[in-house]
Amino acid sequence: MTQTQRPAQVGEVRHLIGGEWKQASDGATFETRDPHDGSLLGLVPKGTADDGRAAITSARTAFDEGPWPQMSPKERAKILHAVADKVDEHRDELALLETRDGGKGINQSLHAEIPRVAHNLRFFADYVSLAANEAYPDGDLFSYVLYPPAGVVSAISPWNAPLMLATWKIAPALAFGNTTVLKPAPQTPLTAHRFAELALEAGLPEGVLNVVHGFGGEAVAGPLTSDPRVDRITFTGSSATGVKILQSAAPNHTPVSAEMGGKSANIIFDDADLDVAVPMSIRAIFAGNGQVCLSGSRLLVQNSIMDEFLARFTEEASKLTVGDPKDPSNFIGPLIEQRHLEKVHSYVELAQEEGGKIITGGARLTGADHAAGFYYPPTVITGLTNESRTAREEIFGPVETVLGFDTEDEALRITNDSPYGLAGMLFTQNLDRAHRMAARWKAGTVWINTFFERDLRLPFGGEGSSGLGREGGQYSRDFFTEPRAVTMRLRH
Repeated sequence: MTQTQRPAQVGEVRHLIGGEWKQASDGATFETRDPHDGSLLGLVPKGTADDGRAAITSARTAFDEGPWPQMSPKERAKILHAVADKVDEHRDELALLETRDGGKGINQSLHAEIPRVAHNLRFFADYVSLAANEAYPDGDLFSYVLYPPAGVVSAISPWNAPLMLATWKIAPALAFGNTTVLKPAPQTPLTAHRFAELALEAGLPEGVLNVVHGFGGEAVAGPLTSDPRVDRITFTGSSATGVKILQSAAPNHTPVSAEMGGKSANIIFDDADLDVAVPMSIRAIFAGNGQVCLSGSRLLVQNSIMDEFLARFTEEASKLTVGDPKDPSNFIGPLIEQRHLEKVHSYVELAQEEGGKIITGGARLTGADHAAGFYYPPTVITGLTNESRTAREEIFGPVETVLGFDTEDEALRITNDSPYGLAGMLFTQNLDRAHRMAARWKAGTVWINTFFERDLRLPFGGEGSSGLGREGGQYSRDFFTEPRAVTMRLRH
């Protein structure tokens, strides 16, 4: 592909299919707009089922006939590191695109999420060669395990951390020798488009990465989950959508890795260091505008320190600045879209109907600096029980529900009384308690005296309605490959 074939502006978003930039097969488009002020950022192809099938054909051909699966891990790693270099070189540009398209604060985009994009690529590029392998000598029998790539991977990524979570899927899929079709969320298509440009510039072979834009159902995403030529599906998004994907994949027995919703508990014991627990708890619910599946959105506080903790927590929440996400002094930006803002506010209204008390926040911001965007302030609600819908259902916004408890067993009972099991946070200085709680906590990840620290070797995923399967390190290898046992008898 020559430089002149590249779309020249953000407004010219296209599918990438087989190394070619394409509009939707029927020419339809949709708009992507800045949630801060509603300004038009670009027109995006509204992909059709034909576009989805074309992308699968491209990926299938690249896998069956192209060089990518046959390359050595070191050869693939060299290209993936070159892609990561491109990401680093264009970090400022990608961060601004992410902030404008999704409302993510520029500090988080620039210093956390885009650097993590490059780290995803580098980690898996190197992991393939460094991962241990199994060999089992047994007398005159010698057995070992091969990990050939699975084939074509459909990667469906969400809007709340668009490029970071897209590359959490793309990086291991490509590193292990697969080819991919990425469908980013329709709310945030810009960084996926730009990343695809950079990947081609870095030398990724055509057809190895395909990107199609649009919506789910019978549209572009339909074939990505139902076509028998797809060998793996990796999805991050809502639990309801995840169930539909599992149903679509079932007739073809296509393995699915799904990381879905959460309503994670954040437990504060009376021996916690509040100088740590308060700011971490603020981050755990309000970072990312509250639109984070891992958020500690059920805050459980031991009753003996409830008054002190709640006073400090609410004071800090009320100080958080809300405004233009391009301004690094603002902590919270706009929610993703009007429909989502209405959903978030409906839960605040429901909380009041359920007997909850709004301590701070609780209404859309409509002042001069916020009127054009989808702004909602940090909101803290008390007076609910764990049976309340507001305390049980995923809100996915800057809304914290605060519940009290007296004993460790009560805290654990409340924590595990949830259909979700994605993550949890625990603040205590009692090491025995920390280990006891972690061992009995029904969640894929438990953080102790911290939040959102990630070692990419660890398994990531959730229990119950929070997901199916795990990814990360060897868990990604197990999913994105077809482990094959080989046994031979040695001659003497």
